[in-house]
Formats: sequence, structure tokens, C-alpha cells
Amino acid sequence: MKTKRTALKTDLFAQVYHQDKLNHLGDPLQDIAQHIDFDALAQSIASYIDYGDQSKGGRPPYPLDVMVRILVLKHLYNHSDEQMEYQLLDRMSYKRFCGLTDALTVPDRTTIWTFENRLGQAGANQLFQALDSQLNQQGYIARGGQIIDASLIPAPKQKLTKKEKALIKQNAIPADWSPAKRRQKDLDATWTKKHGQSTFGYKLTVNIDNQHKLIRAIHPDTAAPHDTNHFDKVLCANTSQDIYADSGYTGQQREAELKQKQHRVHIQRKGKRNKPLSPAQQKRNNRIAKVRARVEHSFASIAHMGGKCIRTIGQARANFKMAMMALCHNIKRLAWLENQPCKAA
Repeated sequence: MKTKRTALKTDLFAQVYHQDKLNHLGDPLQDIAQHIDFDALAQSIASYIDYGDQSKGGRPPYPLDVMVRILVLKHLYNHSDEQMEYQLLDRMSYKRFCGLTDALTVPDRTTIWTFENRLGQAGANQLFQALDSQLNQQGYIARGGQIIDASLIPAPKQKLTKKEKALIKQNAIPADWSPAKRRQKDLDATWTKKHGQSTFGYKLTVNIDNQHKLIRAIHPDTAAPHDTNHFDKVLCANTSQDIYADSGYTGQQREAELKQKQHRVHIQRKGKRNKPLSPAQQKRNNRIAKVRARVEHSFASIAHMGGKCIRTIGQARANFKMAMMALCHNIKRLAWLENQPCKAA
């Protein structure tokens, strides 16, 4: 028995209806667009983008704010350049967010890749600082103390022979490596061991403010250096003198210097062999942990954007990726904070 197939209803204004339905359901990208001044972000990196002499002809570049929006989308959802090009053609919400709804063409994978390389690590850091300025202007001033912690960012493991490892330690490149093979080898990432588990990759040290859980300072590095090496590099202004950190940052000299600068130090204590922590120290550690755990929420937010593993080659690209991770976390966090009932009230 044949079933009767009902024809779909069509309408010239179907796209407008779909957009209205998206607005009713809640488009998270429109929340971001509402609260972030992308024109200001674009202006902050104008000096880092050199398009050359346009008088010689060629296709004109896409507007800078459009490229910044595309860059944010790429790292917010962990897309490759190829996926980003496809999604810009396919997704209505992406087109609307980037202002490409009525555009005849969208940036292709090569355009996106070239823009990232022209921007570089310095440009990504400038975007992060420009967004931080917007946070302060909107009233999200760092209050309640600062929490410092580091997270390992794994990278693809490199398959090297003992001979190749020995040459690399001497800052030499194996003679039988072709230029193409060399480009696929990450010689900057390092190994480290944490909680008995070895990790190959990089490390991101962050400073978040206790009140808003926004990342206020970052310092990317390879995985091998100890966390304590980056403590002073992420200290920043905060209206509270409280500083929270885990036992990896403990040290008499550091605590003395912080107290001399009028900081209230909340760094967890570490037990030693044959000298375990006293009940009072354990109680203090637990009290600090309840506050310090807020930084883990930020790392979890970054992991939700496609995982913390990066698939770039070299420290410069890894640093760029980590800066964009922190930027996208703050963008998501700001949109969430702005949508809270207490904020609207």
C-alpha cells in the first residue's frame, strides 16, 4: 500500500521566519555579538595586519571585523580552516554572526589561514588585552582576589628514533628529513610528568579573578618548566590583595615577598616525607581549595571548546592557540554574565 506524500510548504520569506525562530529559541552567537564590540577588537590589531599595496589590483580584503569574528568562531568551536569555510557556507547562524548573510563569497580556508599567520602571537595577545579593556569598561573589574594555576595542553606525540632525539638535543636536524617532514615535526614541545602520568606538549598558566572567573593574565610555555617559574609573570592588578594558589607554588621566599607587597597569601601547604601536614594545615588547605577550585571551572570551559589538546606545530603557533583559548573563554563568560537575572535587574 502506497502512502500519500504531503508536499512541503514553501515561502519566499522562509529564511526570515527561520531567523525569527532562532531568535526565539536563543542564538548564543547573537548574545556574543550583542555584548562584544568587534569593531574595537578589529581596530586594536589593525597594525598587525599588512595587506600590502592594494593599488596593484587583486581581490580586496574582507573587513577586519569580519575576520576577527571568523577567528573567534574557529577557536570557539575548534574548527579547522577547512571546516570553518564549510560552516560559513552552510550555517545560517555563522553567516549572520559574521555579517555574511548577503555576501556573494565567504573567506576560504587559505584566507583564514593567511589571516591567522599575519596576526601571529603578538596579535592574539593584543586581542586578549583589548577584550580585557572592554570587560573593565562594562564593570567587570577584577575584584575578590586572584587565583593562579597552570594546565597542561597536550600536543600530538612525535615518533623519533634514538638517533634523531640525540641530534635534536644538539639543536641539529637529521639530514634525511625532507622540508615537508620537518614542517610536521614539533621540536618545541616538551615532556613532563604530573601525578605519575607523562604528557607531551605545552603549559598554560592563567590568573583569574575570584569574583567573575574571567581570565585576566596568561603565560604560555612548554610543558617542562615548573609552574613556579610563571607565577610572577601572571600577577596582575586586583582590587583585593588576596592571592590563591595550590601547593605547587609554595615557597618561603615567594610568600615573604608577597606579604611585603601587602598581599594576603593563600597558598596551600605541601607535606614532606616523615613530616605530614598537621590538622590545622589540612583544614587551611581545604579552605583554600574551595576558592581555588574556581580556576578549574575556567579550564573546564576551555576543554568544552573542543578539548585542550592542540594540533599545531611549533611553540609560536601553540602560543597563538592558547591565547585564543583564553580569549574565547572570556567571550563566553561575558555573554553568560550579562544574561544573568541579577545583571538585568
